[in-house]
Amino acid sequence: MQRIGVFVCHCGTNIAGTVDVKAVAEALRYEPGVVISTEYQYMCSQAGQDMIHEAIRENNLTGIVVCSCSPRMHEATFRKTAQSAGLNPYMVEIANIREQCSWVHKDMEIGTEKAIILGRAAIAKVNLNAPLTPGETPVTKRALVIGGGIAGIQTALDIADAGFPVDIVETKPTIGGKMAQLDKTFPTLDCAACILTPKMVEAAQHENIRILSYSEVQDIKGFVGNFTVQIKKKARYVKEDICTGCGLCTEKCPQKKVPNEFNLEMDNRRAIYIPFAQAVPKVATIDPNYCTMLKTGKCGVCAKVCTAKAIDYTQKDEIMEEKYGAIVAATGFNPISMKPFDEYAYSQSKDVITSLEFERLMNAAGPTGGKLLRPSDGKHPHTIVFVQCVGSRCSAHASKGKEYCSKICCMYTAKHAMLTRDKYPDTDVYVFYIDVRTPGKNFDEFYRRAVEEYGVHYVKGMVGKVSPEGDKLMVQASDLLADKQLHIEADLVVLAAAIEPDMSARPLATMLTASMDTNDFFTEAHPKLRPVESPTAGVFLSGACQGPKDIPETVSQAGAAAAKVIGLLAKDKLKGNPCVAGSDEWMCNGCSSCERVCPYGAITYVTKEFRMPDRTTALRRVAQVNEAVCQGCGACTVACPSGAMDLKGFASSQIMAEVDAICK
Repeated sequence: MQRIGVFVCHCGTNIAGTVDVKAVAEALRYEPGVVISTEYQYMCSQAGQDMIHEAIRENNLTGIVVCSCSPRMHEATFRKTAQSAGLNPYMVEIANIREQCSWVHKDMEIGTEKAIILGRAAIAKVNLNAPLTPGETPVTKRALVIGGGIAGIQTALDIADAGFPVDIVETKPTIGGKMAQLDKTFPTLDCAACILTPKMVEAAQHENIRILSYSEVQDIKGFVGNFTVQIKKKARYVKEDICTGCGLCTEKCPQKKVPNEFNLEMDNRRAIYIPFAQAVPKVATIDPNYCTMLKTGKCGVCAKVCTAKAIDYTQKDEIMEEKYGAIVAATGFNPISMKPFDEYAYSQSKDVITSLEFERLMNAAGPTGGKLLRPSDGKHPHTIVFVQCVGSRCSAHASKGKEYCSKICCMYTAKHAMLTRDKYPDTDVYVFYIDVRTPGKNFDEFYRRAVEEYGVHYVKGMVGKVSPEGDKLMVQASDLLADKQLHIEADLVVLAAAIEPDMSARPLATMLTASMDTNDFFTEAHPKLRPVESPTAGVFLSGACQGPKDIPETVSQAGAAAAKVIGLLAKDKLKGNPCVAGSDEWMCNGCSSCERVCPYGAITYVTKEFRMPDRTTALRRVAQVNEAVCQGCGACTVACPSGAMDLKGFASSQIMAEVDAICK
């Protein structure tokens, strides 16, 4: 029988407000194995930890139960306290009587009863606990950053500056992401390319950074410190190490009618192309969907004019396998599709565009050379209507939009309105909004400048319908402050589309075994204390893949993620999780169910000779667990039909003991 100490925390009034902690401590005093049961206002404080430390030594405790907040908060704290007192840290159990009890009950009698039950279950488990010792695994001192936008670039630069090699994997032919498509940035109105391009060049020239553009992650195996990643490097049909980026091939290619995705298909490019002038790497790429040579074997103009002899029509996709100690997800965002929002006539008129398309129209490198012209007829628009929150802040029952605020729309619309009025003072600009949200530094001043200095008409109200009539767009909207309906003849309507995670985020999360929320944003380990870490050890989050954010916030998070990666890669070895799976070879029937579900590849099968009760021998196929690779996820214990698989620290007997304690 164990000698168990029970320590019940008040947590100020977080727990004590709806749980009688003295009654809990008194009730648990009489549970099997308990030799001391006490309560204190703040168990996580130094005084509380000293109390636990002293109790372990004075009472010769072999296990402790701390009834307090979630183990996600302070389990490590109490384990270190136990270890400092000479107790194995895995003989510590946390009964979560805050999140699972006091925070969900208002009635003290019910809360107290439930807290006692949770404490009783933890005690039952400690009675069956055994000391565990973590193993050690080496750390691969290389990082992988998935995504080459400003988040991925900044993360990679910070890690590389610390002396660790980094690979950036980007699906597009060039790094740069969405920021490369912008014209100006708020609240300073400086050139987006002027800020981004030096970062892109620095990443390309950094001795510790390798850019794997036009590539995608195919498979991820392993665990923190030891990930094995398969990367598919797509065929460009151009030799990267030879191409000089002169652009001659892109000028001579006869196939001119390819939609230009960088300009959001507002103009055309050639079948062989360089996405934009500052592309990194500045290497041409052949689009196999449109290249006449690749489709029919007839043409070859680009190969004929290439003086560097860089064209290679025989190139194939290449699969490369690399090892990494840490992985950073920086997959970014995309505007949502406007097709479901037919009330705004997006699919009916070329003159109804999204804000990102407006960015390209205003950009000197865009489809109109920086001139604000209507897509339908190339004329200058004199009345522009901006519509806020298109797809953002939709009610829960609205299937075509998002419930969350996209965060950046109010500010970039103010930027668009100011730039328009500054460059074309004869243009009337209307902005229809629900609320104007300007939470950043100098953001509110920026918005007020749009109204007071540039004369932008901000109207609190929503646009109900946009109807194309001739060369005009008839905008029907409400002015809530004036309590009237408005009818505006607009030349151009700009929709501030909600943003959502890039479509690559969900399959990547599956490969990483990382958590996602209902909107497909990556979930952080803790929203306040661990905002750039995934619950999956060794996986970190950077930029808009974790939630909507602007450029300054993205860069800040990128630096934070890099700091966490550096802290991990600076270690030579990591202590493993001792709560690993183990197989009872006598019960194992060799079915391979556990091997198939193991996400870490920790289970293999061997054939062993067994001596049977009748003294004969038999060869049997049984499972073996590599404890250095196993991460204790428990998937195998659930899948095993014979019950041969068990998890140290969470054995079936321990779980059932908790259940029995709850039910008695």
